[in-house]
Amino acid sequence: MAEALLTINSVTVRFGGLTAVDGVSATLHAGELVGIIGPNGAGKTTFFNAISGVQPPTSGTLHCGGDDLTGKGPHHYAAHGIARTFQTPRVFPEMTVRDNVRFGMQFAGRHRQGPAGLRNEDEILEMLGLTSLAQRPAADVTPSQQRLLEIGMAMGTRPRLLLLDEVAAGLTETEVDAMAQRIRRLRNDYGLTVVWIEHAVTTLLKYVERVLVLHQGRKIADGTPSEVVRDPQVIEAYLGDEMATPPEQGTTA
Repeated sequence: MAEALLTINSVTVRFGGLTAVDGVSATLHAGELVGIIGPNGAGKTTFFNAISGVQPPTSGTLHCGGDDLTGKGPHHYAAHGIARTFQTPRVFPEMTVRDNVRFGMQFAGRHRQGPAGLRNEDEILEMLGLTSLAQRPAADVTPSQQRLLEIGMAMGTRPRLLLLDEVAAGLTETEVDAMAQRIRRLRNDYGLTVVWIEHAVTTLLKYVERVLVLHQGRKIADGTPSEVVRDPQVIEAYLGDEMATPPEQGTTA
């Protein structure tokens, strides 16, 4: 079995009387392409916050490579090769596109080992098709380009595990499919583990190989897309009967 990059054990996040994430466990392995789906309010983003150091879990543990990261800040996760994006792109609008990616590289430290072939910000920009925009302020590029830029900033930290939070939100249908293909290429070309939250469920299910389903803060399913769309709990909680036929898998190009 592939190496376990992140072991999540009974992670719970509470805000006062509200339990946003309720005892979720999962192991994320090297090279996986994993999707996380669930209805609004299922706890998906809070779960991402907990496993990236943004939100300390109320209980439960997080281990990466034998190190206990529970309760530690985002820079500790970055140092262990874990990077993420956010629902709303968090770029520095007045800085150039290149300088945004350079910031990501400096955040984790330039000498941290990461995916082969990503030596500097120019290679990251080329990988994402942003080279022609390198000297433009980030505020001047389109929303879809800002989402790519935020992925570039995350890639600048030289991650082994990349957490993507709704990177297709607000994109056109064509842009969503192009984003999904690019995400798969990132995994294939650089050997990353990618975990992707997305509301564009049909597109996500075409491209990922494993799906976690959250509902009311709990994990109700964990399996292949074909298994998950036939799960009665998933159909009842979220997908609906129209999703009972598994989607055609996308290409790996």
